Amino acid sequence: MEPDLTARLKAEAMRLGFDQVGIAPAVSPSSYPHYLEWLQAGHAAGMGYLERQAEARAHPDRLLEGVRSIVVASFVYGRPAPEPAGPTQGKVARYARAADYHEVFWRRLEALLDWLKVEQPGLRGRAVADTAPLLERDFARLAGLGWVGKNTMLINRRLGSFTLLGGLLLDLELKYDPPHESSHCGTCTRCLDACPTDAFTGPYQLDARRCISYWTIEHKGPIPDDVAGQLDGWVFGCDVCQDVCPWNRKAAAGKEPALDPGEAWAHPNLLDWLTEDPATFSRAIKGTALSRSKRSGLLRNAAAVLGASGEASAVPALSALLDDADPVIRSSVARALGQIASDEAVKALEAHGNDQDPLAHDAIQRALTNSRRDRADSDNPLSV
Repeated sequence: MEPDLTARLKAEAMRLGFDQVGIAPAVSPSSYPHYLEWLQAGHAAGMGYLERQAEARAHPDRLLEGVRSIVVASFVYGRPAPEPAGPTQGKVARYARAADYHEVFWRRLEALLDWLKVEQPGLRGRAVADTAPLLERDFARLAGLGWVGKNTMLINRRLGSFTLLGGLLLDLELKYDPPHESSHCGTCTRCLDACPTDAFTGPYQLDARRCISYWTIEHKGPIPDDVAGQLDGWVFGCDVCQDVCPWNRKAAAGKEPALDPGEAWAHPNLLDWLTEDPATFSRAIKGTALSRSKRSGLLRNAAAVLGASGEASAVPALSALLDDADPVIRSSVARALGQIASDEAVKALEAHGNDQDPLAHDAIQRALTNSRRDRADSDNPLSV
């Protein structure tokens, strides 16, 4: 145990700009059995990599042989934003409105590791930031940084839940912080009640198959019709279960400049997204978390939001994308045009009824069928 080194390490971490730092023992995470049950229940949806990496999450020694301590650090990110000004604006989760946080974390964690190697020659360590198979929230709780709330997010009484987590795995025993044993959610169920898609099957239980963040970020390919109409304006991620949490009302603001949100990403103009040149659009999202969904996923999401809103002004931009090279985009805008069902929208669908790609062709035909049925119902005063 190195109590003096531990104190100096924490001071260096704070000097590097982290909002909070704690140290946990490298043990098997207590929630690992629950994690396996969660996977077995199918709650990971299409995230097959979680299944493939399940064994690696059993103990941090799978990531660093001989690991003894885990330094867990956090950054506060983002700030509240007003609701979109109009139906052609979308909503983006706070963490994705700035530079890619992975890069920010890796630079600071590597700098902390370099400092530590000078202090402790021969030390072995590894920096991780959300991309390694580590149950970060478990170790954050063990390091005293907060408790896991009913919305499955780590919550700190001072910082709230809008925090990002990263860590250093070290083959050195340090002085460990007391774990955060208590929960301060009480009887509150605001997060569970506010979810637009009822993604929580109960407290501490999130089913990704119902989660907007899963469908707009992790899912590849077209979004099912029954899900596409429930995105609630979100085109990348969702913050609802955090926005309503009382612990975020007076939480401290983030102080890391690299994570300052850009106004253009808070409520992007979706018509601009649809009409932007593909190469220019891809360059614009490079270096941000939005790049995970790529142009294909983001335009798919934008089309779903515009279609659900019935926004007729989006028809020209949506129609033009029926000629896009990506069949996922073509199928997504077809559904949106079918939902809007204006004369212009139907004409565009009819003009592309012979699309040779099976995915796009099927979507166009279904959109035509649905739009004709909806128009017939609206013309019939006796229809229900």
